[in-house]
Amino acid sequence: MLEIEFDNSYARDLPGLYAEVQPARSPSPDLLFLNAALADELGLDAQALAAAPGIAVLAGNAVPPGAQPIAQAYAGHQFGGFSPQLGDGRALLLGEVIDRNGQRRDIAIKGSGRTPYSRGGDGRAAVGPMLREVLISEGMHALGIPTTRALAVVATGEPVVRDAMLPGALLTRIAASHLRVGTFQFFAARGEIGKLQRLFDYAVARHDADLVGAPDAPLAFLRAVAKRQASLIAQWMNIGFIHGVMNTDNMTISGETIDYGPCAFMEAVDPATVFSSIDHQGRYAYGNQPAIAQWNLARLAEALLPLIAKPDDKTEMQAAIEKATAVIDAWPGWFAAARLKGQRAKLGLLAPEDLAEVLAQDPAAGAAESAAADPATDQTLADDFLALLQQHQVDHTLGWRRLCDAADGDANPLRALFGEASVVDPWLQRWQARCGPEDVANVAPAVRASRMRRVNPFVIPRNHRVEEALAAATAGEMQPFNDLLVALRDPWAESVQLAGYAAPASAVITAAYQTYCGT
Repeated sequence: MLEIEFDNSYARDLPGLYAEVQPARSPSPDLLFLNAALADELGLDAQALAAAPGIAVLAGNAVPPGAQPIAQAYAGHQFGGFSPQLGDGRALLLGEVIDRNGQRRDIAIKGSGRTPYSRGGDGRAAVGPMLREVLISEGMHALGIPTTRALAVVATGEPVVRDAMLPGALLTRIAASHLRVGTFQFFAARGEIGKLQRLFDYAVARHDADLVGAPDAPLAFLRAVAKRQASLIAQWMNIGFIHGVMNTDNMTISGETIDYGPCAFMEAVDPATVFSSIDHQGRYAYGNQPAIAQWNLARLAEALLPLIAKPDDKTEMQAAIEKATAVIDAWPGWFAAARLKGQRAKLGLLAPEDLAEVLAQDPAAGAAESAAADPATDQTLADDFLALLQQHQVDHTLGWRRLCDAADGDANPLRALFGEASVVDPWLQRWQARCGPEDVANVAPAVRASRMRRVNPFVIPRNHRVEEALAAATAGEMQPFNDLLVALRDPWAESVQLAGYAAPASAVITAAYQTYCGT
């Protein structure tokens, strides 16, 4: 028997931020995917979920005891233009559970039918896009990047109309919360300061409990959210991930990646890479993501201003604006530090302070400590490697992975990625010189290479492989999806058997690849 112990704090504490909606029924539900490990993490019985009563819940045909289905309201800037009311147009929050680690997690279903926020849509979803979210989010999770996750996908047995008739499906999504920058904008835009304060109090209690009752709590909260986003966007950039639609309603307070619609992984290095079919100006291109994140956080700062100062006190408000601006202005530094930390790991390098600690334990190392590079030198080393990859149209993931081979003493696989093999040699000499102090500290090449292979994946969700799996699943064949999912859950493993998943698409396929908000 399926038992879920819900605790619906969002519905209980935030009236006015949602509409109560019952999910639409699925005429002939069929379980396509169940994340048994995630179910266990949530304290749920996977076998019960896979049985008929559990599938009925996942399909929207039954509301379990204690659940309170609601469509959440939020606002948001979409491609720079503000919409005062967006909200869940095809999703419902069933409720929250406390997982085995004591963390509160949302359980939501996506593709569950129309809501008051549907804006003319049908509220449904297709099998392909829902399984796509499984592949990308599980791939991101395996890569160690904060993300919402997929618990299950159920085919509804009912078609949906898009460009063609497609089989329908529902996704069950798990999140630390679904609070977004746009959630704060919803009340701020309406001037409902009392409700904005309740939302703030709820968000702080849920995500930054140490700030409850703290002086200048709104500013401290803004700083905490900004730092989480700095870490997240740095990880996106270092892995080559492109979200595609970084609207303010797609930026979470928790620091999790959310909404896997127009997203993809960059192959040939190019900061201008865009995968969303509607991003005609390249607003959300790969290289623009850090600046857009900062812009989105500035919108959060604006929404929080009425909580920092009295809106009718011009002097107080001006001081609040200056304080909030200082937080936003500090963001590029937090992002740069987080990105460099990740890049050092990808290069197989220790931070200078960590290297100094290692060398201090080895008196024989002598003056080697003074040879440790400073942050500016390491950043230049990383930037120059990326510039080489871009200049020669080298695949982002394979370029970094083959650098691991060079650390292990064989640079030929890396050289082979370049049209002129020797073009990378001057950079390799600089990199090896930077590794010198660590070599003195007895960091063996094999140790460095092993360390690098734990942060430079062999397998990522390659766009063409994802599309192949989804096309097969849409036609009723799940094996390609299942095989790809197994590979994505162990992205560091390298073998002949996995080589097909690691190979980039041809230039012709890559040039034609786009994703859509409907995905």
